[in-house]
Amino acid sequence: MTIRRSAGILLYRLRQERVEVLLGHPGGPFFGRKDLGNWSIPKGETRPDEMDLESTARREFEEETGHRVPAGPLIDLGTVKQKGGKVVYAWAAEGDLDPSQATSNTFSFEWPPFSGRIKTYPEIDRVDWYAPEEARRRIKSAQAPFLDRLEEALGIGAGDGRLPRDRDHSR
Repeated sequence: MTIRRSAGILLYRLRQERVEVLLGHPGGPFFGRKDLGNWSIPKGETRPDEMDLESTARREFEEETGHRVPAGPLIDLGTVKQKGGKVVYAWAAEGDLDPSQATSNTFSFEWPPFSGRIKTYPEIDRVDWYAPEEARRRIKSAQAPFLDRLEEALGIGAGDGRLPRDRDHSR
């Protein structure tokens, strides 16, 4: 049995001494009315021959947002295992993008089922910025540890998204 793997980037930005993260809402007919607990980091499955998961994460971020991962160091957020068994590898990058300027790649799918009509949907139908506490309400529960790990790496306390007083706030 082959383990399914995905890799992605959790983009974050600093605003008024708080961190915000960019999450994507899945496109397609199954998720249109589903919100809380269905958002994700921009990510995608690895190709069978791919060994460089960081490159996969960068490619998938660009495919799902229409933007390159900003230059600079990445924070390794480790892995999580989702309910279906897929292992997700993630890195965080500091950057910014305007959600209204994000565009996603698409996929085709027969909808309604057995209708013979093939429709095209974006993989991610929208992205938005959230403070960690709101992000935890929206993100798939299996991916919530990525938020915790980002806060820990940035030295942010207990889910409030506030930067420590001794951190440089000049941004």
